[in-house]
Amino acid sequence: MCVSFLFFLTYGDDDCDIHIMLQRNVIAKRSIRRNPSESSMPLPRITRDTALFLDFDGTLVMLADAPDAVVVSQDLHLLLSELAALLQNRLAIVSGRAISVLRELGVGDFTLVGSHGLEIAMANSPIERADRPEALDTVISALEKFAATRAGILVERKPLSVGLHYRLGPQYEGECRTITETLASEHDLFVQKGKMLFEIRPKHGDKGQGIRELMTRRQFSGARPMFIGDDVTDENGFEAVLSLGGDAILVGEPRASAAQFLLAGPAEVVNWLDMARHRMKKAKV
Repeated sequence: MCVSFLFFLTYGDDDCDIHIMLQRNVIAKRSIRRNPSESSMPLPRITRDTALFLDFDGTLVMLADAPDAVVVSQDLHLLLSELAALLQNRLAIVSGRAISVLRELGVGDFTLVGSHGLEIAMANSPIERADRPEALDTVISALEKFAATRAGILVERKPLSVGLHYRLGPQYEGECRTITETLASEHDLFVQKGKMLFEIRPKHGDKGQGIRELMTRRQFSGARPMFIGDDVTDENGFEAVLSLGGDAILVGEPRASAAQFLLAGPAEVVNWLDMARHRMKKAKV
């Protein structure tokens, strides 16, 4: 059994004004019980020794009804660019999206982990990618036929996986679960549950694996890792950074998680990152 702590954060204009609610999580076989209590322990700081790993959807940008409806603002891109420079390029976006899509969204000049750890690309460099499942086209075809008769169900094609989104058709959640689990079982694949999403992908690979791989590379090696994410798909990433002596921050509503700290949403994440940027530029530490 291990003990982790989840901190809920609110803050003012200065990172000295942070107020924290401590939540004690007792973890046994990934089952968590919480006992809320008060604490004044501060949020871990981003310093020049940090390797910063950031989930994308639901962490840096708000979740959208359709995957292609997300926009990366110029202000967000500038913030990430300046943080990357301060961290000597030890900043990476870790996403379930394909790297090709992340680049189309305008974040290709950062190190990227895509497709839940199955793809890696250093900034503006070729994509390193696992083998594509032979059965993926068959699975995609079956899901597209399924979605064609159910309003609001979207199929997201990816290089190494396929997502079935039901955000616009929540009444079909049970059917989406059934068809994805059936297809995954038939073709020896894995179903990854996300927010209003079931994704079929290879059994190997996750965000934690991608983070661990980057931490072996010269650019990231020797730094203290920090991962910020919002979804159950980020839990492997949280566990990876904790095992490497780093910190994990959950975004959104409190829930059972390996993460130690909690930020309320993407706006709070961006605000906190912005405070870290200004503090590091001012202090030069």
